[in-house]
Amino acid sequence: MTKAEANKISTDEAAIRALIESGNQAHHRRDAAAIAAPYAKDARIFDLAPPLSHHGLDRKELEAWLDTWVGPVDRDSRDFDIAISGDLAFGHGFYRISAESKAGGHAVFWFRATLCLQRSAGEWRIVHEHTSVPFRMDGSFLAATDLEP
Repeated sequence: MTKAEANKISTDEAAIRALIESGNQAHHRRDAAAIAAPYAKDARIFDLAPPLSHHGLDRKELEAWLDTWVGPVDRDSRDFDIAISGDLAFGHGFYRISAESKAGGHAVFWFRATLCLQRSAGEWRIVHEHTSVPFRMDGSFLAATDLEP
């Protein structure tokens, strides 16, 4: 790899990490438009909420979810590994949500995340996202929200 290629990958990785961090900040502000901004219109999303998959990020559903919380929804990212090849990138790591539910109680949990991004018109867009929480294999099928990386 040439020095120029290495510099380009480093610049692209910094842009993707900034995109993830801007999503964290948008969650804190409960700003659905800013959360949705980096997603491609037809992004394939496999997230924690039913159904099993979504085509595109539905801002109305996102706003409804954000409305279930009191105050900020803090989302932190950790241990994200990012691989870049041309106009495609793949990243995986962990997110942590910490927020006060309107239903009562403070939710704090880690979950896994995988992102696939594509550069379009010079900007990185999330074209695929998969988030998940492991579940207990003891027959209870309860989500294992007490795990930490």
